[in-house]
Amino acid sequence: MSEKGNIARAAGILGSATMLSRVMGMVRDMVVSRLFGAGLATDAFIAAFQIPNMLRRFFAEGALTAAFVPTFSSVLKQHGEQKAKELANICFTVLTIVMAGITLAGIIFSPYIVGLMFPGFRAEPGKFELTVLLNRLMFPYIFFISLVALCMGILNTVRHFFTPAISTVFLNISMILAALCLRSYFEVPITALAVGVLLGGLLQLVIQLPVLWDKGFPVRPNFDFTNPEVHRIALLMLPSLFGVGVYYLNITVSAILASLLPQGSVSYLYYAQRLFEFPQGIVIVSVAQAVLPSMSKQAAEGDMTGMKDSLSFAVRLTLFITVPAMAGLMVCSTPVISLLFMGGAFDYSKVVNSAEALLFYSLGLSFVALTRVLAPAFYSLKDTKTPVITAFVAFLLNLCLSLALMGPLKHGGLALATTLSALGNMLMLVWFLRRKIGPFDGKRILTTGLKSVAASIPMTAAVMYICTFADWSLAGQNILKFVVLGGAVTAGVCIYLISTRLLRSEEALTAVSMLRKKLGKE
Repeated sequence: MSEKGNIARAAGILGSATMLSRVMGMVRDMVVSRLFGAGLATDAFIAAFQIPNMLRRFFAEGALTAAFVPTFSSVLKQHGEQKAKELANICFTVLTIVMAGITLAGIIFSPYIVGLMFPGFRAEPGKFELTVLLNRLMFPYIFFISLVALCMGILNTVRHFFTPAISTVFLNISMILAALCLRSYFEVPITALAVGVLLGGLLQLVIQLPVLWDKGFPVRPNFDFTNPEVHRIALLMLPSLFGVGVYYLNITVSAILASLLPQGSVSYLYYAQRLFEFPQGIVIVSVAQAVLPSMSKQAAEGDMTGMKDSLSFAVRLTLFITVPAMAGLMVCSTPVISLLFMGGAFDYSKVVNSAEALLFYSLGLSFVALTRVLAPAFYSLKDTKTPVITAFVAFLLNLCLSLALMGPLKHGGLALATTLSALGNMLMLVWFLRRKIGPFDGKRILTTGLKSVAASIPMTAAVMYICTFADWSLAGQNILKFVVLGGAVTAGVCIYLISTRLLRSEEALTAVSMLRKKLGKE
């Protein structure tokens, strides 16, 4: 199978598994919103969870994956499976020791971390103390999830994508069951969610280990810390911490500044971000994870033409999916939040506030997507410096825009600043990458983007019209809301696919061809 086929197949597997995970994540957030609403306790939990979750995105899914996969792929290609096994075991051993120390330090210094990140919480009695308690309970999550990320890097390199992608289902199930079954056992009911996070992280790790064994990579302690490849990974990780994680750093900055805004602002951004991450997790992360092993392999073989072809395909596939998703999220921001979260402690005013943040986040879906796809191209070439430069500039841009926009637009301004920062980061990555490797099908990429925008126009009009058949300001009526929103989404997808087919979009034709081949085999 060609690398295009490998990328598409891997992205499809990751997307399907992630779809299930995101659906469970939506169920989880529906349970949380109805049980706890958007107030002091929810703000405290979201803030407390954001600290280990930020470390996960920076360290585990970000820097570790970006540094480990190209190095591991190179060792596997050039030195064989035995050397790759040794490297995997050494990295697992080192990571266990390092993350145990970080976890212990996080628990001990939690009051200082929370005070630094969420200074506005001290002004409300009990909010700061609750956040510290919840953060201490959840901090070991970063220990488990970092080891999960290493397992994911190994499995993705040997072309196994399903188990790592579906593992987050267990986190969501654990949190749902904890919220429903354990909240009555705690003086502060939302503490049950923190327990669910901890158990979910452990379960995510446990399901990876048998699959690693089956793929020929059983985990064993190895204390050979002099291995040069381990040193190379460590050196690659340091700049990658910032380069890969800038988007999530910007989200964290938004949460910090939101703690200075009216109560509920942290929660509004969280619920909007969760919905924004639905297509992001299914498409962006899936394509980025799928393309990195292919580009790393091609770079290790010196096949620059093949690498640029893989990158071009990944960019075009990302645009083909994210452009209509961006339009759909913008149009359906209020309907989807009304359907999923409205009820119980979550009234219509909270729907409107959360929808405002989602609208501004949605504007940047394609920018975030392209950033996540372009950055691995640099890492596959062992260049970690350039993404750090662009990320630092984007971070400063986000900080300045956030401070400028949070006054007039409140939490919506923070979401808009994140979007504009992602745009700046994406443009800089494209410029530097062209200087580094030369053109990579810019005309075809532009054509795909323009056709996707053109096809999204009739889709958006149809979705807007269908959504008028329900009153989204009313609580309840969930069956009617589900039918209307489901019909709008279904009609939108059909119109978009028909439109792209009529426009002879290359990606639409490829998708139809792959589907026909699969059905033909069956």
